[in-house]
Amino acid sequence: MTKLTLSSFVNGRKSLLEQRLTDYVLQLEIPTQLQESMIYSLQAGGKRLRPMLLFATVEGFGESFQESLPVACALEMIHTYSLIHDDLPAMDNDDLRRGKPTNHKVFGEATAILAGDALLTFAFQVIATMSETSVDSSQKLRLIVELAKAAGPQGMVGGQAADMEGENKQLTLSELEYIHHHKTGDLLSYAIIAGAILAKASEKDVENLRFFAKHLGLAFQIKDDILDIEGSEENLGKPVGSDISNEKSTYPKLLGLDGAKNKLDNHISLAKEYLYNVSINSEKLELLVDYIMNRDR
Repeated sequence: MTKLTLSSFVNGRKSLLEQRLTDYVLQLEIPTQLQESMIYSLQAGGKRLRPMLLFATVEGFGESFQESLPVACALEMIHTYSLIHDDLPAMDNDDLRRGKPTNHKVFGEATAILAGDALLTFAFQVIATMSETSVDSSQKLRLIVELAKAAGPQGMVGGQAADMEGENKQLTLSELEYIHHHKTGDLLSYAIIAGAILAKASEKDVENLRFFAKHLGLAFQIKDDILDIEGSEENLGKPVGSDISNEKSTYPKLLGLDGAKNKLDNHISLAKEYLYNVSINSEKLELLVDYIMNRDR
């Protein structure tokens, strides 16, 4: 039997996801510049980690990933909107994203803002109107509520606001974890919980997956903080050291580089403990956990 690798798992699913993302926007009768701006950022590449976590969860419960494609696309639309807005001059003021000019550098600030707004709102329409027969209305409602919470003031937006308030301040570890858990972790968590909802997993499995996802999300952000020090601009597609120049609190700043690495190891270990309590074939999720632990971009 051929051993499953990360590339063999990701490649076919990633190309199908990216084609579907483009198709969704191309079918809209909207102003040309808005459409081009939305597609520009959707096609900017990236790890597609959140959709892959969703697919790995669905498939771990024995379901087809293709039935979850609309939810994966909606999730990636919201992630993409957040990146467009994060890059704006009023936020992080970045010129590059994944080695390419940021959206506002190509289309202007106004169009970039509107493209982000469009992707955010369209994402919920995609889930509400998905035609997959295996997904009933109660599942759609739960998927929408969970996504709104993960992306909104109790989730990513709240985490982003706390991150901005924390600039030029020395945060405590709990304050830093709040920022990371919500700013980055909640959408990662949603990918896993959405997969469980689509697969009709038991509530016990869903709760264990919530704890798994929480620790995985924190590990992801700690690794980002470490890469901002140890990574390369070539791999990251953006300048390294931006957290330092923006005077942001990070795990290495708070705990030291070695302390941050120990914290990363701890969250990865805790994530796996919760995952092993779930009635699921965890092979694909474990591949993604190891990727988060060892990635260089």
